[in-house]
Amino acid sequence: MLRFLSKVWADFREYVVLIILVIISLLLLSQNKNQDVQKVRAIAFGSFATITSIISDIFSVTDLKRENRELRHSNAALMLKISKLRNYGIVNDNMRHLINFKDTTDLPLIPARIVSRSLSMTQNSITLNVGKQDGVLPGMPVLNDQGFIGIVHVLSDNFSIARTLNNVDLKLTVMDERSRINGIMKWTGEELTIINIPITFDVKVGDRIVTSVISSIVPISIPIGIVEEFRTEEAGVFSYIRVKPFADLTPIEHVFVLAKVKSKQIGDLELNFYRRK
Repeated sequence: MLRFLSKVWADFREYVVLIILVIISLLLLSQNKNQDVQKVRAIAFGSFATITSIISDIFSVTDLKRENRELRHSNAALMLKISKLRNYGIVNDNMRHLINFKDTTDLPLIPARIVSRSLSMTQNSITLNVGKQDGVLPGMPVLNDQGFIGIVHVLSDNFSIARTLNNVDLKLTVMDERSRINGIMKWTGEELTIINIPITFDVKVGDRIVTSVISSIVPISIPIGIVEEFRTEEAGVFSYIRVKPFADLTPIEHVFVLAKVKSKQIGDLELNFYRRK
């Protein structure tokens, strides 16, 4: 200890003496009752207080900036965490609906996730993370718990591309579930319509439209949508039928591929448009 104090005294004795003299001077000033000395003391203390306040404010501002920076960082991290949790919640909710749907049917359903989609108004398609190795074949329907979505068009070992309802190249044989009337449904680029239905046929607004069992593409009845508008075309012979689909294609992420297709002979004869280049 003595060695340390000796070293400090040898290295900083001038500063130590100065500090001691300043302290003694301040003590003498504080005890002096002279008016002039008191004025000097008041000015000195006021100046010291002002400088101290300025320095304190500078450090306070620096501390506040640091705290704000840390808070912004924490808020950004919390925002990302909350966003991730909300996304997990939405995905879990969607998956719960799909699982419930799968549990209520004995159909062979292959779970799939949409990994990409086209944004074309006329050639809308989706890419799925399932392919030949998962048992997927061209012509298999794609659906979710709301209804029909599309048809598998081309595929590789691990991926497949499906044409959706919003694709002008996909034409389906559909049926009015109430009246059992069949027709051809297609996408015009703006809406789903059933074409060439005579005005005398029994179709009403609100009727459910499903895939027809006589379809050469879809082997079972799958809900598609409801008749939203029914009117007579200008020629006066055929009707105009607009269909509102049950499934909203925009937000969906998870779907099923129905592992059923018509016989190979029918496929060779009537699914040739799937092989168009």
